[in-house]
Amino acid sequence: MPKLAKEIMLGFIPVLLVFLVFVGVNVVPLFIAAALVGTLLFIAKMKGGIAVGAGNERKRKKSGPAKLTFEEIGGQDNAKQELREALDFLIRHEDIKKFGIRPLKGILLTGPPGTGKTLMAKAAAHYTDSIFVAASGSEFVEMYVGVGAGRVRDLFKDARSRAAKENKQNAIIFIDEIDVIGGKREGGQQREYDQTLNQLLTEMDGIYSQDTPRILVIAATNRKEMLDSALLRPGRFDRHIQVDLPDKKGRTHILNLHAGNKPLHEDVDLDKIAEEAYGFSGAQLESVMNEAAIYTMRENEQFIHQRHLSMAIDKVMMGERSDRESNFEEKKRVAIHELGHAIMAELVRPGSVKQVALSPRGKALGYVRHNPQQEQYLYTKAFLEEQIMIALGGAAAEEIYYGGRSTGSSNDFEQSLNIVETMMKSGLTALGIINMNMVTTEELMKENNMILEELMNRTKSLLEQNRPIFDNSLDILLKEEILSGEQFRCQFRENALLPA
Repeated sequence: MPKLAKEIMLGFIPVLLVFLVFVGVNVVPLFIAAALVGTLLFIAKMKGGIAVGAGNERKRKKSGPAKLTFEEIGGQDNAKQELREALDFLIRHEDIKKFGIRPLKGILLTGPPGTGKTLMAKAAAHYTDSIFVAASGSEFVEMYVGVGAGRVRDLFKDARSRAAKENKQNAIIFIDEIDVIGGKREGGQQREYDQTLNQLLTEMDGIYSQDTPRILVIAATNRKEMLDSALLRPGRFDRHIQVDLPDKKGRTHILNLHAGNKPLHEDVDLDKIAEEAYGFSGAQLESVMNEAAIYTMRENEQFIHQRHLSMAIDKVMMGERSDRESNFEEKKRVAIHELGHAIMAELVRPGSVKQVALSPRGKALGYVRHNPQQEQYLYTKAFLEEQIMIALGGAAAEEIYYGGRSTGSSNDFEQSLNIVETMMKSGLTALGIINMNMVTTEELMKENNMILEELMNRTKSLLEQNRPIFDNSLDILLKEEILSGEQFRCQFRENALLPA
């Protein structure tokens, strides 16, 4: 019916204008008035109508996320326990009132990408039987002043109205990537982001009263250091919960969760896969299970085998195997480069090399696969120097054989520079305990160059001493394109460099 009325009006207005012109009425003022009204409506739509659109989008998501419990989230036992304790303040509000405890207003989840921060926010809504309203920081960013602040108001209003309509006592507002709107404010310059942040601070200051619903804001970010201090103070985000990368036990739990709907063969050992997937996030582990299922389907197998999971780890870590063809000289250079990494790894950490391969994956023309590492959270100076020497092994081997380096060492150098920076920040260099901002760039570069030059010389010296291993391993690798860890260690034993 509205569509029919619109069509009638569109047909009637031109006829009316023609009639007015025919009888001698001046229609110019009417055109001017129509233009002014149209301009005002357009401005109103850009400033307020978009926020309404965002509200409609949230209404479309009214059903909320699927039920998710903390038991369905793997690998974050400490973070889950800490979050449960914080959420108990929302559930046990009568006890809070009795003891005069100030209610929590916000919980900040911080940690690397893919560790399950969004999943934990959804589980929190289920745990507290709350309305769940979600938004991303980018939804509040607009070039028009006031739009972001309006969206913040609509977000809180939507949470209250939905809670009242569904007779819920609690509502959880989840803001992902809060660093987009919660970044540090710059003095003197008023930005759209500042108004949005100010509105969020105002809403958080006033959200708790005697009336229901009780609203809790949960935010997530992987860049906590960028947030404004006004957000982080007590009374706003009262709890900061670190959601770290899972340890071996957590990785096993996550793999088991994602294996629930997949046909695993009885020979599959997920504990071993968890060991090989050292440093993987929950999202990467989910991808490992998914890629393993894809490999199984490609081979028309009925069950997922251990080799499928190992292939999936390589895929997630380094990318899909490519079919790029290299000439012999380039292949030989890559082989020497990778053997440089492998020999240094075996010298400083015996038994650490699992495989050396020439098959291209992603951007890499070859790679060294290492055996699972032990969980480690503290690193000594000696350990970090050994890590740098392993990274420099490829470039050092190229210098020994070719007298120069290639572009294949760029990622190795980047890794080495990052480790040196960590050493400087930790007071493990000749600079001592320093504030990085108080040291000149020249001093930092001088220390950086001195460390890397010394370690490069040590690396080249060790590789020169093991030249026979290079020659023997190189022949096998060029011929078979894969050198297993056991084959590799045989070369060491034959040269009496490693115990049998």
